[in-house]
Amino acid sequence: MKYFVKVNGHDHEVVLTERLGELLVEVDGEPMDIVYEEVDSLGQVLAITGEGAAFGVSIEGDSQRAGITIAGHFYDIEIEDERERAAHAAARAAGAGGGSVKSVMPGVVVSLLVAEGDEVEEGQPLLVLEAMKMQNEIVAPVAGAVVRIHASEGEAVSAGAKLVDLKAAEEA
Repeated sequence: MKYFVKVNGHDHEVVLTERLGELLVEVDGEPMDIVYEEVDSLGQVLAITGEGAAFGVSIEGDSQRAGITIAGHFYDIEIEDERERAAHAAARAAGAGGGSVKSVMPGVVVSLLVAEGDEVEEGQPLLVLEAMKMQNEIVAPVAGAVVRIHASEGEAVSAGAKLVDLKAAEEA
């Protein structure tokens, strides 16, 4: 799986592949010889490099943002997988001037976070869509007003389905 990771503001591409029970790690096209072992359920990990150096790693956060401390140095990490990156890019492109926000993947609408007539800010969550057992917030690509909601909670939607119509603030 490919991830786009921002470490203290610097972008990196990370590819994780599991082969024969072993996790293979590649960062910015370079393979990394590293083994890790979870020490406890609180985010403590022991990482060992191919050269035999061992590091205690403390991880706090979730699958999208984490704080990692290695040997006393703190790293702010933002994580986005390929699917999330494509969904965010499509949402931004689709709503650049208002219009319809569409589903970029099939899924089930878990919850609606806005109602028709609501004013929304750019980046404000409109609804939660569950796809591949992951919940994804679908956000407003521009500031404006919710004109129409095309989906309801619990409804299964296909890729490309209209979810919400927005009227951009400059059009309002």
